[in-house]
Amino acid sequence: MTQDEIIEMTKRSGLGMLLEIGGMDKCLEHFSKLISAKEQDRCCSIVFSQCESDNVAQRTVDAIRGKA
Repeated sequence: MTQDEIIEMTKRSGLGMLLEIGGMDKCLEHFSKLISAKEQDRCCSIVFSQCESDNVAQRTVDAIRGKA
């Protein structure tokens, strides 16, 4: 999930009104980065637990993290 997708979901949920309050946009941006990182960590954990080859797992994890 991208940062823009998380922000869009926040707006659609009705929490978008928080963006109108000074400084809340930075909080939302930071929050969306935390969510994205947590989602990546969970995906990477699953990859390492399911792959028989560490090499394949590492290449997949690198792709998930955008390092490929």
